[in-house]
Amino acid sequence: MRAKFVKILVTATAISCMVVGCNNKDAAKKETTTTAQVTAKAAESSLKDGVYTAEFKTDSTMFHVNETCDGKGTLTVKDGQMTIHITLVSKKILNLYPGLAEDAKKEGAQLLQPTTDAVTYSDGTTEEVYGFDLPVPAIDEEFDCALVGEKGTWYDHKVVVSNPVVKEEKGKNVKELGIKDGTYQAEVALEGGSGKASVTSPCEIRIKDGKGIAVIEWSSPNYDFMMVNNEKYLPVNEDGNSVFEIPFDIFDAKV
Repeated sequence: MRAKFVKILVTATAISCMVVGCNNKDAAKKETTTTAQVTAKAAESSLKDGVYTAEFKTDSTMFHVNETCDGKGTLTVKDGQMTIHITLVSKKILNLYPGLAEDAKKEGAQLLQPTTDAVTYSDGTTEEVYGFDLPVPAIDEEFDCALVGEKGTWYDHKVVVSNPVVKEEKGKNVKELGIKDGTYQAEVALEGGSGKASVTSPCEIRIKDGKGIAVIEWSSPNYDFMMVNNEKYLPVNEDGNSVFEIPFDIFDAKV
């Protein structure tokens, strides 16, 4: 059968539930939001919902992202709206406003409140700085952003967000998730290929010595082998749909 290139993602959400819920055969995000986080409509944006890394540039050397961020922020697209999280260089900027300073000073203006971000510099030192979730009206187009510092004076700036690249989640390993040796079930997602094939989800996984094996059952008996990280794996069954046992190290990351 012609080879198909696909990506497989084993998610840890089900694992967490199974560990707590005792479906072990061998032994029975914090989400942080700010009160003023708002989003702007992504006008004519072709970006799909998801999380991206994007460049963030301003018209000022005094207003820019932290050196540890390589000039970039995290762009989130949801329901046709875009927000970029930027980590700044200190705690001296107290508020941002997605617009002009004159409007930021008006009664009832909704100012963006800071988050506290931890950064680690190249010399190993760490520091807490402020970050903000800034609405983005469009990609590759300048827009207004006002800021106020410790002295209470508002300043107008122009910023632009560009070059969004899909951000790959690093996922977590068995040790980080605290999963003990045993047999569990986990959700598995498939992408790529012709779209005609599918895999059974949830699938069985086995954890031993901090490493995982996923039992992948395909929707057809006609798959002769799988290539995983340049290693060839043959089916473990003779009857029914093709079943493979493949290794994985990280949950919530593509293989």
